[in-house]
Amino acid sequence: MNTPGTLIRFGALALVWGSSFLWIKIALTGLSPVQIAVVRTALGAAVIVALVYARGHRLPRSRTAWGHLTIAAIFGNVIPFILFAVGEKTVDSGVAGVINSTTPLWTLAIGLLLGFEKQRGGARLAGLVLGFAGTLLIFAPWERSGLASWGALACLAAAASYAVAYVYIGRTLSGQGLTSMQLSSTQLVIGTGLTTLVVPVAGLQPVHLNLGAVVAVVILGVLGTGVAFVINYRLIADEGPTNATTVGYLLPVVSVLLGAAFLGEALSVRVVAGMVVVLFGIALTRRRPVTVVAPVDTRPVQPVILK
Repeated sequence: MNTPGTLIRFGALALVWGSSFLWIKIALTGLSPVQIAVVRTALGAAVIVALVYARGHRLPRSRTAWGHLTIAAIFGNVIPFILFAVGEKTVDSGVAGVINSTTPLWTLAIGLLLGFEKQRGGARLAGLVLGFAGTLLIFAPWERSGLASWGALACLAAAASYAVAYVYIGRTLSGQGLTSMQLSSTQLVIGTGLTTLVVPVAGLQPVHLNLGAVVAVVILGVLGTGVAFVINYRLIADEGPTNATTVGYLLPVVSVLLGAAFLGEALSVRVVAGMVVVLFGIALTRRRPVTVVAPVDTRPVQPVILK
């Protein structure tokens, strides 16, 4: 990862995804959580679908694929997009970004629980325990100033929902002959439809449009949900999935810095310490045990992408 183009894409992706929590906070000044989720999903879908057809591809026609992607859209778009916006009504954007960084921990935990993850290893298990210990430190339910609120729990549930989607996609859609862009575009199309169905139930609040809210939700949809995936797709092609996913380590740092710089958010030493512990735990879970038994499996690792 030492070419100028790759470094620029890496930095751009970290900035776009890490700033998503800032844009959600600003968009909440004019839109409700469900309304934000609908607009960002629709804009992201429009960007990626246009790119799919521009490259001469089309959306999959298989009913099985659409059925699996419906489940993926529920857990990978509808639930987390709404819950992060709900959470940020009471939680700072920087804290939301820190909580989002627990997604790889949930992914590994689900894989181990369901028996999908075979590479246990002492370091990976230690990383899992350490990561969740860091999460507990962030929430600090034993302190009156802790983050154990409904908003923080909504963000944590959103991070876990992302993990469910990643595990489900890895188990049902890998090796089906569809490109990542085809899968993502279809998932966002379905996600747009499903989130729209939620509007009559929980998204009919009055809209108070202002320039900041409009700009924020457009950036969140076009860049944070659409263009960001294209950048990530190029990074995976150039650097491989394992190297590409290291961008996840920068997301909470970016969200914290942007929240402090533009929204005046302050973080306690405890939350910062918890973030460091979580990231160190994630680093341990990414370690792969070294084997000397031939043949060596050189297939790429399924990437876990944080948003």
